[in-house]
Amino acid sequence: MSLTTRQQQVKDDFVRIRGTWSDLWESILLLDADFLEAYTGFSSVPWRDGHNHLDDKTKELVFIAVDAAATHMYAPGVRQHIKAAFAAGATPAEIMEVIELTSTLGIHAMNIGVPILVQVLVEKGLRTGPAPLDANQERIKAEFTANRGYWHAFWDEMLELDPDLFESYTAFSSVPWKSGTLSPKVKELVYIAFDTAATHLYVPGLKLHIENAIGYGATAGEVLEVMEIASVIGIHAATMAVPILLEEAREAGHQVG
Repeated sequence: MSLTTRQQQVKDDFVRIRGTWSDLWESILLLDADFLEAYTGFSSVPWRDGHNHLDDKTKELVFIAVDAAATHMYAPGVRQHIKAAFAAGATPAEIMEVIELTSTLGIHAMNIGVPILVQVLVEKGLRTGPAPLDANQERIKAEFTANRGYWHAFWDEMLELDPDLFESYTAFSSVPWKSGTLSPKVKELVYIAFDTAATHLYVPGLKLHIENAIGYGATAGEVLEVMEIASVIGIHAATMAVPILLEEAREAGHQVG
């Protein structure tokens, strides 16, 4: 189907700014060029003059983290941004490292659940306070701190109540910190990306990883740019639904596009 002059201009601007195009964007363009134009402006903020705090490779790694996270799992975006990351100079090992970092998200079941369990135990008279750590627990704590570069109080109760799980998580989460090639700052930006995403919004982790990132030299502009990138995932409502809308509208006999 031929595009109108207006639609072609919107498409050209999108390709020039975002460097990509697909049938998904074509569907949105055909149904509402104004909406796609507005999204182009919104999503391009991290690439505008005066922004650009992160290099293009890091931007694409952040996109991968947001799209690959268990709370979102948007496969078309993962593929698009892996391709873009390679074009920006990323290696398979660096992208794998982002995926490894993002795979730790599941521990938040414990970060949220264990304090609630402790609260209930106290309310039921089954717990009066934290027990002192034994030698094995102190060893696990020291290993986590050495491998991950920090300790936070929200690990205390997990370590106390379930040291086997915490020891296993320490080994699992430490892999990219022991053998990876991304800088500690970029690792922390990856954590920020999936913690701040609308599909997760894990506030305790977000604050911790912002603190850690700044400790590794990140600027406010870099952290904000991660959040700007995470903020655009709402468009996946359109990239998932609009092709279906277009198909069904045509099937129902509507003239669209």
